[in-house]
Amino acid sequence: MLSGNLINTGFTISCPHGGRVVPTAGAASGVRLDGLPVPAPSDTFVVTGCRHTVDRVPYPCVTVRWTPGSGDDAVRIDGVPVLLDTTSALCLSAALVPQGPPVVTPLSGRGVCAR
Repeated sequence: MLSGNLINTGFTISCPHGGRVVPTAGAASGVRLDGLPVPAPSDTFVVTGCRHTVDRVPYPCVTVRWTPGSGDDAVRIDGVPVLLDTTSALCLSAALVPQGPPVVTPLSGRGVCAR
């Protein structure tokens, strides 16, 4: 059984190199938590401001791919998978090379627990 805090747009998400991660459109789930949209794994997340380099050549993270649980393990709202701060994810370069997991932090220091 999965557990963790339900992510909404009140969370700060960054790549492992400090770039800012944001969903590019309104949350596909249509669900709101404390008035803030709850993003779904199917939403597109972009990374801006990543300063990662390889051999002094910029090689920034540009997107995040989330891998939520499947079947009975998935946390769903109205049948749509939602993201938890414990959901597996990878930040990717423009060439789709994995560059590490995102860092997810609630702005208020707390979140809603899903179990």
